[in-house]
Amino acid sequence: MENQNFLQISGLKKSFGSGENRTEVLRGLDFTVAKGEICVLLGPSGSGKSTLLNIIGGIDSADSGYIMINGEKTVDMDEKTLTQYRRKHLGYVFQMYNLIPNLNVKENVEVGAYLSDSPLDVDDILKTLGLYEHRHKLPNQLSGGQQQRTSIGRAIVKNPDILLCDEPTGALDYKTSKEILKLIEDVNQKYGNTVIMVTHNDAIKNMADRVIKLRDGMIRKNVVNDVKISAMDLDW
Repeated sequence: MENQNFLQISGLKKSFGSGENRTEVLRGLDFTVAKGEICVLLGPSGSGKSTLLNIIGGIDSADSGYIMINGEKTVDMDEKTLTQYRRKHLGYVFQMYNLIPNLNVKENVEVGAYLSDSPLDVDDILKTLGLYEHRHKLPNQLSGGQQQRTSIGRAIVKNPDILLCDEPTGALDYKTSKEILKLIEDVNQKYGNTVIMVTHNDAIKNMADRVIKLRDGMIRKNVVNDVKISAMDLDW
């Protein structure tokens, strides 16, 4: 890996509520992710993994600590600068696809391209994701897997440094889930994006370069996977 500390998390804390109702969600997290790694955040519901992903993505803010991405501290950015940073450097794939219903597949992907100063070629993305022949279809004419592929296309066409995936297979069946994971793997290899993926599915850790296990807002394990397997070989 060319940059072992591409993403640095230091002393990250987050709580919700106040007084007796205050709940600590993240309790001082410290870890790094190398450029181009697939990092899986694993843990049960309530472990803090989605909150952590949202803070990395600039959707939420931490109470203390910092995040540094490629040498830039996002906590030091004002809202306008952070918005621009998100647009240029981060791509987000959600469990629910959040496509614009009156735009076709190609137009939904182009929405991501408009947000970038150096977007990837839209038709190339559509071909990579197996969507080119469906490019004129509206979201309601697509299967769940095709909608998630479109969501991935919208995220990666920006050519982001980091692709953030929040339970990207949570609404999909077994076969389609593996296909989507294989696409994320292919995108990582083709474009070199760093991938941070949240899941509660323990099997997915086997395709990752790094696995961070969270419980009760703390890191219980941070493991580099020396013998990862292809997404299509995963089983659960």
